[in-house]
Amino acid sequence: MVSNRPSRRSAIAGFTALIASVLPNRAFARTNTYYQGPASDHFDGTRFFNPGTRDEDRGLVDVLRWQLGSRATPWPATLPAIVPDRPPARLETARCRVSFVGHASFLVQVDGLNILLDPVWSERASPLAFAGPARHSPPGIAFDDLPPIDTVLVSHSHYDHMDLGTLARLWRRDRPRIIVPLGNDAIIRGADHTIAVESGDWGDSIRLNPQVVVHLRRTHHWSARGLNDRRHALWASFVIEAPGGGIYFVGDTAFGDGGTFRDVARAHPRLRLALLPVGGYAPRWFMKDQHMNPAEAVEALRLCGARQAIGHHWGTFRLTDEGYDEPFRDLATALAEAGMPPQSFATLLPGSVVNLS
Repeated sequence: MVSNRPSRRSAIAGFTALIASVLPNRAFARTNTYYQGPASDHFDGTRFFNPGTRDEDRGLVDVLRWQLGSRATPWPATLPAIVPDRPPARLETARCRVSFVGHASFLVQVDGLNILLDPVWSERASPLAFAGPARHSPPGIAFDDLPPIDTVLVSHSHYDHMDLGTLARLWRRDRPRIIVPLGNDAIIRGADHTIAVESGDWGDSIRLNPQVVVHLRRTHHWSARGLNDRRHALWASFVIEAPGGGIYFVGDTAFGDGGTFRDVARAHPRLRLALLPVGGYAPRWFMKDQHMNPAEAVEALRLCGARQAIGHHWGTFRLTDEGYDEPFRDLATALAEAGMPPQSFATLLPGSVVNLS
């Protein structure tokens, strides 16, 4: 497993990468790098924003306050061993199989389709090959054990969700349909112009086969790949509408006022599973506008109306200050306080599988 003791050079480079992703950049770019389109209730003509909260950008002072005052809980030098999944080639029935790859990456097999969510197989979630958040747990499915992939859904452009190296490998191997929110198609094609990418706005729907439709839904987050493109590409959640009920995938989100989850419940009343982030929440003063904590994730499950949930965005890449198992323990506490059974909201090790009938 990866050590918790990075070299000084690695730590400095990683901090530089972090600053590049969080600094506000109004002074750097007056036109959008990736997307040109009409203004809307979440696009001002240059940048996307969360409706009702036009400015949530953190500045250098905030980053330094976090880093210099950090009381991060150390992660263990070794993490629990995982048993990699070896998924079947396809599921042709109304059954649904969901395999947790790690962090926010899942393989969903439903109605004959193999769908990857936010796939990351790289060793670092970083713009730098030698520094930045390193993988502490191997992928729950070896890349060569993946079945043929039909569709890839990418929620937004952050490095722990959009891994250009993995997308290129998948494209070379399987030529899947790659579906992203507005502007993210330009990022992927900028890295490899041969890759075909479909993009959509919140509220758009894309049919995968006669039975399965993907819906792009509003979520409360932001985007950036570097200093010059903050909020130049949209972020989104997805609902995979399939026989037996919908699967709601939230790659990253703040809780906000809970409206995003109420909207999904109204539009998709037959959700059988919600994949909700439960990590990346400490320190709370810095992260509350971008990531839910476990208590908010429990409330999100209640509001969206899904029958059950799986928690993700924890235990693979060390991004924030909470300890390795704090999301697991805080989620158990939140479920108990809400009077919800523990089995209604699971946290899984990579390689774990949930079968839905």
